[in-house]
Amino acid sequence: MALRVKTVWFKNAGGRSAADVATVLASTIWRLSDIAVSNLSKADCDIVTPERGIRILGEMAAFLLHMSDRSAFGRIPDAERAQLIQTAGQRLAEMVANNIREMVGEDDFDYRANFIDMLNRRAEDYATFDAQPDNPGFPILRYLGLAVRELMLESDKPWVIDQVMDLQAPEALGTLEKTIDGFYPPARKEA
Repeated sequence: MALRVKTVWFKNAGGRSAADVATVLASTIWRLSDIAVSNLSKADCDIVTPERGIRILGEMAAFLLHMSDRSAFGRIPDAERAQLIQTAGQRLAEMVANNIREMVGEDDFDYRANFIDMLNRRAEDYATFDAQPDNPGFPILRYLGLAVRELMLESDKPWVIDQVMDLQAPEALGTLEKTIDGFYPPARKEA
């Protein structure tokens, strides 16, 4: 299922605030991750519990947030890029916490901090790979596939890596790149 996202952003008089851009980025990542979970379920993957679905969504979101950082690299100053990714990560953590609380009710567990901790761990892991957003390559996609595989039932483990690497991640990255391009157009290459 293709996700329609707004990819052309008209400049308003004062420009867009970093918080606005981060919110749009986080919302796009959330929707792309949610679609990936839905697509896995439609491909006969047993998502069985909401917890498993949220954890898979979290893995996809961590990957897409990291690739957003790579995509924004060189387009905006490093400090602005770091703030964008940090704010988008915080917004994603709020979305995760709110969704979990809607499912399980109020409790004392800090889902937001737990998710941010996972994002930071994954960012460190993904930073070790040489990858570009338009052509991430086998190693980083395999890492994502293995992270998702660890969350699956034994019956789904043999095939879920291929589903993530060949279908879910590339589709999500294509849409994500359009979103980043809408805010921060890539530099034109001279012919």
